[in-house]
Amino acid sequence: MATKELKQEKARFDTRLTKEQKLFFERAARVGGYRSLTDFVVLTVQERAKKIISEKEQIIASKKDNEIFFEAITNSPQANKNLVNAANEYKALLSK
Repeated sequence: MATKELKQEKARFDTRLTKEQKLFFERAARVGGYRSLTDFVVLTVQERAKKIISEKEQIIASKKDNEIFFEAITNSPQANKNLVNAANEYKALLSK
């Protein structure tokens, strides 16, 4: 059974560099073992983009967790009967 290749739609990204930047990036691509300057730029930018997104998502999640925790502490509901009984049993165990 032949496997089907996924066709990815291509998009173009153009940028202007100084001659010095281009030479510098080409050198980094060669030293880094990349096939081409394009591979170097795309893979390097993709790696950095993943890191930036991951860091920002962690910050957002952390802020949301803090809001949930603070809300639970400041506006907690009254303890129900089971929780009160459990607390009383625990206190009784500690006092023995």
